Amino acid sequence: MKKSATAMRTVKSAAFAIETEGSPPVSVRKADGRLTAAGDADGTVQIEVIGSLQELAFVLLGDTVHFKGPTGGYQTMTRRQLAAFYDPSAILDPAKGVPALLASSTKAATQAEEEVGGVAAYRVTATLPQAALSTVVPGVQQGSDATLWLDKANGRLVKASLPLGKGEASGTVVVTLSDYDAPVQVTAPK
Repeated sequence: MKKSATAMRTVKSAAFAIETEGSPPVSVRKADGRLTAAGDADGTVQIEVIGSLQELAFVLLGDTVHFKGPTGGYQTMTRRQLAAFYDPSAILDPAKGVPALLASSTKAATQAEEEVGGVAAYRVTATLPQAALSTVVPGVQQGSDATLWLDKANGRLVKASLPLGKGEASGTVVVTLSDYDAPVQVTAPK
C-alpha cells in the first residue's frame, strides 16, 4: 500500500467517477470529471440535498468554482464554500487525498489478479480510516473494509469499492480513476 501511496503522489491528472449502489449514508450520489494535481477540475456531480437530488456541472479553477444547475447559467462560489459539500480536487492532494488514504490503510491483503477497465490489477482488501476516507468521499462517518484494485504495473489506484452504512441506510460507493497524466486543461465557462 505504501508503494501505491507513493505512486499516487506523482499523478499530474486523472479522470474520476464516483457512483453509489444501494443507499450508503453519503450526500454525493454520482460524480464524474477530470482533475489536476494543481487542484483544477471539471465535471458533473449529483448531490442529495434535503431529500432531493440536484445535478450540477462544475468547473474549479484556482479559488473560483463555477457551477450550473439544471436551469439557468453558471454561478460562482469560492473553493472554500464548495469544500463544505464536495471538493473533487482533494482526490489527488498528496496530503489528504488518495495518497494519504492508501498510506493510512491497515490490514491490506492481496486477494487476486483481475482486469479492471482494460488494466491488469491486483485486487486488495484493506481497512480505510474514516478521517482519510471522508476527504475522497464527503459525508463518510465511518471507516470501510474496502476492496481496492491497484495497477500491477505502477501501483496506482484503479478502482475502490467502499461498503458503508448499516441496515436500510447501507450500500457501496464505487470510485474509479483512469486516464492518469493525460493532458487536462480546465477553462472557465463563458
